[in-house]
Formats: sequence, structure tokens, C-alpha cells
Amino acid sequence: MAYLDGALDATLAAAAGDDAELLRELRAAFLESIERQVDLLRRSRCDGNWNVAAMRLKGLAASFHATDLIELAEDAISSAPGDPVVIRRIEAFLKDFSA
Repeated sequence: MAYLDGALDATLAAAAGDDAELLRELRAAFLESIERQVDLLRRSRCDGNWNVAAMRLKGLAASFHATDLIELAEDAISSAPGDPVVIRRIEAFLKDFSA
């Protein structure tokens, strides 16, 4: 999946205004937050931990209008804990976003 989420870019740009350094910091903070939730997903072995991490991921994505990531988080919510397909798809989003 290629990173094509224009709403996310627009949200970050609106928050940063003309401040390029702030834009970099916001992108880095967003990326770090996603990575933290993906790490929790990877380590989750029970429904409760998996669902908490997936819901946090969805909330983070919704806060930044990242529609592609919202869909991925919803996939995680409806999947079994530790589903490697879901984790790989979220990791692909991370890779594309950080490129």
C-alpha cells in the first residue's frame, strides 16, 4: 500500500503553518506514536492488549485525519491478536510515511 493520504499531510501542514521545523517535528512525533502502537500490537498475545493498541492506533490516525491508517487500525480491531498480515500492512504504511 502506498502512502497517499493527502488529508494527513494537510492536517500536519495546517498545524505547522510556515514553520518547516515544526512540520518535521510533528511528522516525527506522529511516526513515533504509530511505532509505539505497532510495537504493542507485535507483543500482544491476548484480545485485550491487542484491542487497546489497535484502538489507540485508530484514535491517533483519526486525530490526524490519516484515513489509510484508520482503515488499517479497523482491520486490526477485527483481527485476531498477533495477526501478521495486519502488522505487515501497518508496517508498510510506516515505511511509506517515513520515506
